[in-house]
Amino acid sequence: MAETAQDVLRARVVAALTAAYDADAGANPMLTPATKAGFGDYQCNAALSLAKKRGQKPRDVAAAIIAALDVADLCEPPTVAGPGFINLTLQPAYVTGRLNAMLADLSRLGVARRSGAAAQKVIVDFSSPNIAKEMHVGHLRSTIIGDALCRMLEFLGHDVVRLNHVGDWGTQFGMLIQLLREEVPDFVGGSGDMGNLQLGDLVVFYKRAKARFDADPAFKEAAQREVVALQGGDAASLRAWQAICGQSRVEFQKLYDTLRVDVTERGESFYNPYLGDVIADLEGQGLAVQDQGATVVFLEGAQFINKDGSRQPVIVRKSDGGFNYATTDLAAMRYRVREDGAQRILYVTDIGQSLHFTQVFQVARRAGLVPPEVSLEHVPFGLVQGEDGKKFKTRSGDVVKLKDLLDEAVVRSRAELEARLAADGRTESPEYIADVVSKVGIAAVKYADLKTSRTSNYRFSFDKMVKLDGDTAPYMMYAFVRTQGIYREAGGGRSLTDMEGKDVAFEYPVAAELALAKTLLRLPEVLAELERDLCPHVLCEYMKGVSTLFNRFYEQCPVRSAESEALKESRLALCAITASVIKRCLDLLGIETLDKI
Repeated sequence: MAETAQDVLRARVVAALTAAYDADAGANPMLTPATKAGFGDYQCNAALSLAKKRGQKPRDVAAAIIAALDVADLCEPPTVAGPGFINLTLQPAYVTGRLNAMLADLSRLGVARRSGAAAQKVIVDFSSPNIAKEMHVGHLRSTIIGDALCRMLEFLGHDVVRLNHVGDWGTQFGMLIQLLREEVPDFVGGSGDMGNLQLGDLVVFYKRAKARFDADPAFKEAAQREVVALQGGDAASLRAWQAICGQSRVEFQKLYDTLRVDVTERGESFYNPYLGDVIADLEGQGLAVQDQGATVVFLEGAQFINKDGSRQPVIVRKSDGGFNYATTDLAAMRYRVREDGAQRILYVTDIGQSLHFTQVFQVARRAGLVPPEVSLEHVPFGLVQGEDGKKFKTRSGDVVKLKDLLDEAVVRSRAELEARLAADGRTESPEYIADVVSKVGIAAVKYADLKTSRTSNYRFSFDKMVKLDGDTAPYMMYAFVRTQGIYREAGGGRSLTDMEGKDVAFEYPVAAELALAKTLLRLPEVLAELERDLCPHVLCEYMKGVSTLFNRFYEQCPVRSAESEALKESRLALCAITASVIKRCLDLLGIETLDKI
């Protein structure tokens, strides 16, 4: 794996700490990117903690570290700031070498593909709508975040399996099929043809079935018999179930196509044959016991002890013999480890499910369903809120349908574009406008979500997200468009990729050039952080920094009228790398670029 500037510096700082003190001192180099430009490019804060442990002055410790630090080949002489911070500034010559490494392959941009033991089999469980229900705004974050994480992991060279754990089994289908059996008898008892029934109709039927299930004991009993029939493989029940699932899949796929999301369905029903094996595993190890007629696993840990001193249970088989989400999740983990060979399993769900995953992860570990070397990670996210900070709903109080939300984003994008075209006196074809507003509208929704810290709630604002200024997808897309404009004006008919593979003698007569160059070099470091912490907003923040610095470069560094051909070539090369970085970042977020807006 190619080393980043941060990798090289970290190794050098570790060596210096070990040489100046001992191996324990080198265990934590505390090297981070500098928080401000005036502090150099990287900052080592190890002197402060070492000084406290050893009873020395921090600046004296910093001086001892610097005396042992060998970085002359990549940094300016290190300096000490404040109480003992060591500031490290990359040399322009080193930056030039790194830029040419990025220019050598604009598709990889210096980001090495993981290989050998570093390349993992990763399963990402995301989106997960319920069959016979329409996808709503609550599915937005799981789908968008999950897709972005998959794209990032795939780009880094991991073997990623994208799984859609849809809710396609259980009591709700007994209720729905029973109601359809009564009101649309040809559907269940006959051919199983849905006729003119659409997903929206199924949603209405489901709501009515749920109301009757709660209020009508006779209907409840009939629905429960239908569940038994379905689980027992009754032909008519299975035919009805398959038709319901098929209609839902068609509607789901339309939304996935709109969002450019690929995901493989493997719903709850897939794991149904393995639920009994899970119970047998748990009972065989003495973990699952009988409690008030149910089969449970009592949890370990102080947080799971009730006030009366009893331990909280995870129910794996209900008193009526049925299974629940915990059982299905345990069966899924078991299958993903044993059959899929997963080494890392990510669950992208809302933060409200954190306790559930803490519990089932514990049971899975204790039962040996997931060995210690396999990573189990809940990737939680906050809620989508309205601009008033309350739960995002329609005026009637219903949850906003995802289709309606995406359609509205495109409508708002069209209004914004047409207003700008009118202001500029431009005329564009209907085909051009349709393409742009579709891509910009969907990009705006995605970016507004992904730029927010994953675990935070965020306020949804159509008006803010479709603007061409500020921290928005259109702004990032427009930065890419500007690079194309520079090439049309100054590149002599060349495209950005014509720079690929060239060895350029980069020049930095203006501070904006070196600042942009150093930020571009950080892409591999940012992706490594994203790979570890799974927080897409880090990539958005990085891209915003690149776009801001590029706009400053655009204003201060003329390309076509550069003072020399060498400087012009240097600036064109910076444009090529910048364009490739922005395009790559947008692609990792699931956002398409445009050559003109």
